[in-house]
Amino acid sequence: MDLRIFTEPQQGATYDTLLTVAKATEDLGFDAFFRSDHYLRMGSVDGLPGPSDAWITLAGLARETRRIRLGTLMTAATFRLPGVLAIQVAQVDQMSGGRVELGLGAGWFEEEHRAYGIPFPKEKFARLEEQLAIVTGLWQTPVGETFGYDGAHYQLVDSPALPKPAQNKVPVLIGGQGATRTPRLAAQYADEFNMPFASVEDSERQFGRVRKAAEAAGRKGDDLVYSNALVACVGKDDAEVARRAAAIGREVEDLKENGLAGSPAEVVDKIGRYAEAGASRMYLQMLDLQDLDHLELISSQVQARLG
Repeated sequence: MDLRIFTEPQQGATYDTLLTVAKATEDLGFDAFFRSDHYLRMGSVDGLPGPSDAWITLAGLARETRRIRLGTLMTAATFRLPGVLAIQVAQVDQMSGGRVELGLGAGWFEEEHRAYGIPFPKEKFARLEEQLAIVTGLWQTPVGETFGYDGAHYQLVDSPALPKPAQNKVPVLIGGQGATRTPRLAAQYADEFNMPFASVEDSERQFGRVRKAAEAAGRKGDDLVYSNALVACVGKDDAEVARRAAAIGREVEDLKENGLAGSPAEVVDKIGRYAEAGASRMYLQMLDLQDLDHLELISSQVQARLG
């Protein structure tokens, strides 16, 4: 089971804070550092000092880390034109020496679009599908050839399809709980399918749909990595779990029901149930970015037990 650290900087984090967490992620042996792609806080937090851009953040981290993978859960297709996104991700991949992964979703948070003057179209899924076709098509076009696309939402004419990523193929992540269109899109474009904040039972059901869609598309179901994203709240005893839950404004029982919370042994057991459902990778949503001891505990007492 790969363990990855997943952050929500729109809730309040400077670049320096994210850099500290990313370096701890690397030093403590975790597989990757991912961040959300949002421009507005959620809930009652103040969000200070304000939002940071996901791909600018990852560009900085690309130069200040050496081993960990870097990526987004999920970049919103509404935020960037697909040609621009392809250039940005390819450049950050070059800057990292080939360690970038692109999570791409349709976008859902209408309030942040209004707050920063970003159009929020009614039909978002069709735009996501076109973006996936364009971004991957640009990267796959051989050097010296051009790429064109004539879609309902985007048109590209004689694009030089440059720059290229450092990797031969940047892994693409698609996620969500849609029963039909999401599995079909994952089967066509994804290297990894992610279930965010879902139960073991719902995850197993959706993983099965994606496997069937992959097979219908001529792929093997095991061609994709299957993963979950869940909030983490681990403590060496009940008091420490309660303190960490209070720090992020959550109830312990809710976290145990809907996340990865409790003692290291409890968390290892729950991760095992997700593994039985088909997951081989877990994104640990860390909401208190000042609590580096939390990362150390998970590394030494959870990750070590998972091998």
